Amino acid sequence: MLVTSLFFLWGLAYGLLDVLNKHFQESLNITKTRSTLLQAAYFGAYFLVAYPAAMFMNKYGYKKGIIAGLLLYAIGAFLFYPAAQQSSFNFFLLSLFILASGLACLETAANPYVTVLGEPETSAFRLNLSQCFNGVGSFIGPIIAANLFFGSNNEKGNLDSVQFVYIVIGMVVLLVAGLFLKTSLPEIKEQTLVSDIAQDTKPLLKHSHFINSVIAQFFYVAAQVGVAALFINYCTEAGAGIDTAKASYLLSISMLVFTAGRFAGTALMRKIAPNKLLMVYSLINILLCISVVWMKGWVSVYSLMIIFFFESIMFPTIFALGVKDLGHHTKKGSSFIIMSIVGGALVPYVMGMLSEHSTANAYIVPLICFVVVAWFGWRGYKIKQ
Repeated sequence: MLVTSLFFLWGLAYGLLDVLNKHFQESLNITKTRSTLLQAAYFGAYFLVAYPAAMFMNKYGYKKGIIAGLLLYAIGAFLFYPAAQQSSFNFFLLSLFILASGLACLETAANPYVTVLGEPETSAFRLNLSQCFNGVGSFIGPIIAANLFFGSNNEKGNLDSVQFVYIVIGMVVLLVAGLFLKTSLPEIKEQTLVSDIAQDTKPLLKHSHFINSVIAQFFYVAAQVGVAALFINYCTEAGAGIDTAKASYLLSISMLVFTAGRFAGTALMRKIAPNKLLMVYSLINILLCISVVWMKGWVSVYSLMIIFFFESIMFPTIFALGVKDLGHHTKKGSSFIIMSIVGGALVPYVMGMLSEHSTANAYIVPLICFVVVAWFGWRGYKIKQ
């Protein structure tokens, strides 16, 4: 339960991120393309910090890795206060980078830890269940942001609400860190969980399903972040009469749809193989992206919102299938899969440049990304004996 609470905390941070894009466009007078540097700072931290975090945990264990991540998370959140005082977008990028460095530690620890806390056969189910609470955090984040960042009492250019939100988050994170200090966490010997001892002795880069999962995760996170980063801009330009505040609420509803998809997908995994569900969901999202690019009005907005439902199981399922049978390589392998989250730093910037001409055209990019994920669910996940 305590480890699962971490999934909620980084979901909350991510839920706030996409609304910050639009808020900073208005408050700091920056372009859509420059605002996507928030995603670059956030997911770039994952790329740079995940591997050192894995090496740290290999030496000191999961518990110390989690506590280090929580402390970095809190420091980054508290730095939002001086950043807002100076109205400095660059300072916000630094604060977000430090915060996301903490999240990289947490994800590198918590994702594999949940997969090894039980039978290998049910690892994808277990990780999807914990990730459901990540969805809850992602849903609550835009609600908080819509009320405090774009509420009627918040003047354009006022960053006081950003200061308040992140100070509260920093205090909550420190409280959770205190709970972890008081709690004993069992260390798991991952090499005892492989289906065949030969898998444990095989070099990490010889595990083809792991390499494929890194590629698939790069493109999935690129799609997820890109879909959400320009969501508000897309809705306000779709010709459906949607203003910024309403678009923020629609984003929050989409996160709720995402969370519902997590719970529904977790239940479906009792009956359907995770890789098959992943492939079917990816194919559906390809069709929905086509609607987003070429349709207008509420039809396209609803298509965009439904994409969140079918995204829901992708990250944990790719992750669980990727670290399966890695044995003593599990921590290191998980760090590479977390590093592939850098797709969320690179691709939204490309979408931002495309969106300067037309936000709808930018959604061709996630369409291509879902093709790669569908391939992984079809063939890429297979473990070579």
